[in-house]
Amino acid sequence: MNNQTSRNRPSPTLLGSVLALGVTMGLHSAAAARDDVTHSQCSPDARVCFAVTTVDGIPSYTVTRDGRQVIAPSALGFMLRGAGKWQHGVKLGEATRTSHTETWEQPWGESRLVTNDYREIRVPMVEQVRDRRTIELVARVFDDGVGFRFEFPEQAQLADVRIDEELTEFDLATDGGEIEAWWIPGGEWNRYEYLYRNTPAREVGTAHTPITFRRADGLHIAIHEAALVDYAAFWLQRVEGQRFRTRLAPSSQPWKVRRAAPFATPWRTVLIGEDAPALYAAADMFLNLNEPSRIDDLDWFTPHKYVGIWWGMHLDIWSWNDGPKHGATTENALRYIDFAAEHGFGSVLIEGWNRGWWSESGRDFRFAEAYPDFDMDRVAAYAKAKGVEIMGHHETAGNAGLYERQLEDALDYYAAHGVRSVKTGYVADAGMVLREDPDGTEQWEYHDGQFMVRHHAHVAERAAEHRIAINAHEPVKDTGLRRTWPNLVTREGARGTEYMAWGAPPNPPDHEPTLLFTRMLSGPFDLTPGIVSLEGRDGRPLPNTLARQLADYVAIYSPIQMAADLPENYARFPDALAFIEQVPVDWERTRVLAGEIGEYAVVARQRRGGEDWWIGGITDAHRREIALDLAFLPAGTRYMAEIWRDGEGGGIEGDRFAMVREKRPVRAGDRLILTMEHGGGFAMSLRPAE
Repeated sequence: MNNQTSRNRPSPTLLGSVLALGVTMGLHSAAAARDDVTHSQCSPDARVCFAVTTVDGIPSYTVTRDGRQVIAPSALGFMLRGAGKWQHGVKLGEATRTSHTETWEQPWGESRLVTNDYREIRVPMVEQVRDRRTIELVARVFDDGVGFRFEFPEQAQLADVRIDEELTEFDLATDGGEIEAWWIPGGEWNRYEYLYRNTPAREVGTAHTPITFRRADGLHIAIHEAALVDYAAFWLQRVEGQRFRTRLAPSSQPWKVRRAAPFATPWRTVLIGEDAPALYAAADMFLNLNEPSRIDDLDWFTPHKYVGIWWGMHLDIWSWNDGPKHGATTENALRYIDFAAEHGFGSVLIEGWNRGWWSESGRDFRFAEAYPDFDMDRVAAYAKAKGVEIMGHHETAGNAGLYERQLEDALDYYAAHGVRSVKTGYVADAGMVLREDPDGTEQWEYHDGQFMVRHHAHVAERAAEHRIAINAHEPVKDTGLRRTWPNLVTREGARGTEYMAWGAPPNPPDHEPTLLFTRMLSGPFDLTPGIVSLEGRDGRPLPNTLARQLADYVAIYSPIQMAADLPENYARFPDALAFIEQVPVDWERTRVLAGEIGEYAVVARQRRGGEDWWIGGITDAHRREIALDLAFLPAGTRYMAEIWRDGEGGGIEGDRFAMVREKRPVRAGDRLILTMEHGGGFAMSLRPAE
């Protein structure tokens, strides 16, 4: 489905534009009112407005909502290698405006249909000094946020563009109170795998995006980027107070980005919501700012749940490399295939089957050669006979250059064995990704620098050609590129369940309620839930409950979801296994019914193509009673609710395994009172009653 209209026309939201203009000019000098041009554009509902102006020749922009500033006047500009600072002596040209409305269908996702409705403004920004270099600013204004980017047109005076730094700023406008932030540090050794900090915005250092803010008046704001293509990702660096500036991820080269004009930067985005659930609902904007799919035929991939040879390595009972503890043996693979076939799992992940583990910087990896104790031909044939697929694994230890050299052989090998999805990995400290120049010189890159952004796009394109989906770990952050390359089905880019095994420290109960309104705004996350044993390495207790492990399957979206525990542990908890077997992974629509960042969340999702709904509730370390309003169900239909909830005396301070499984008849408008114990939660299915 793809119904759309796109046409040039004046914006119908004159009142909103005037409000935005008035607020913007009111904060500038008198010279701005006399001499500086301001162009503005408002959203389809006229509530969100974007304005760009110049003050003393320096371009800046503002974002307002209902006439009140969200982003105060914030500077724009670039540091260009060999061409100086592009920021002074700028004059705005004539603005052009368009509108666009469409509804498009995701092949899989949080919601099947996505509405894309925005008003666009395009403004040339021309230097009046040097060589009169021109950069065009393009902004798209949605009802729940703004995306803007810079387009470098073809011009003799700016053809080979080398960017040392982008000077885009985000000055958060305060309502008079403190602004809170939820963030992880950018540029540190562990990439994106940090616990989120909750601090005043004025205490943020350098942060990864998405970063989420909450004003004292309750307004929620998230800053991120969309359509990160052939460019360095940005970290958000606080300059002073609550004013932030982009800081591009470093490169091995003297510059951070090099492009030949014409080209466009990624979109710089400001997401706005009345509360945390509204912010999550607004995140379709990231998809809408990406180009449509480049893959015509996607019938070869189906969203599914998987099991795999994985958790045993994190428990240190198996190893990735060959030897007496090797996990990826033929016998173990056949056993997992039997388990998957018996319980309806779509694929089996096999990590550590190929030669090369663990070599310094991944120099010895061989992506199409098995260890002697693993027979790929036999395993693949057995899986096919059982109706189960193999999920491949390509760990690189950060050696992206070696992986690229072997990529075609590796993908050919998997395609020949019927492998339709691959988990890739780039385990290396930040700044320790290895590449090679054509002359053989080794260079070191960041996971989110321009080289790796190009690398991930290249892997996605080549994998699509081989009809293979990618689950990227230690990736570059998600920016909605799964719309263009739907075979980028999920990724890591946050602390996953493996930290629960290591216990250094484990993910606390507030981790997932924080992820939902920060990292999860950007796209799917391969959390790898389902640890029903609630034990990590050496028997360390997980700060979770059994019901909470089930709730994560609904709360944290991914079109492939792992049942991560050992098969023998599922035999001990048949009620938990029953939920994992039944819960879908692909959705018709999603609604966050309630939630606060870092505290709790209740998420409802309707099975794609079905009438049944599934609900997951998760809480932090506090016990909560939830009044679940079923008003979202269609009127007049009776449902049978099946509930998996924390039992009496449960929670992380009590019996973590205490869980009640029960059924209740319900209908639209009913209110269910449910208790989530400390660190716990609940999971629920709602099926039309016969």
